[in-house]
Amino acid sequence: MGIVKISEELHEHLRVASNALSRSINAQAEHWMRIGMLAELYPNLDHSEISRLLVRAELTGGLELKQLCGLAEPASEPAPERLATAGARP
Repeated sequence: MGIVKISEELHEHLRVASNALSRSINAQAEHWMRIGMLAELYPNLDHSEISRLLVRAELTGGLELKQLCGLAEPASEPAPERLATAGARP
């Protein structure tokens, strides 16, 4: 765990969003960081696909970067099909 310095303006945006979405300020910041990290790693995914990916990752044991990359990156399938089947149970 560490301290991240952000601008007062961004902190105010975090405060507003966290109140609106019933999250702590830290939880809202972490949410935005996860979304942003995955958006940079996988620019072909839209927000709804990233959100589904995060839910699948949580259902399969957590939000580790290695696991998220594995869910989003099987080489043989295009993105929409990968996301439709990622985390599916037999």
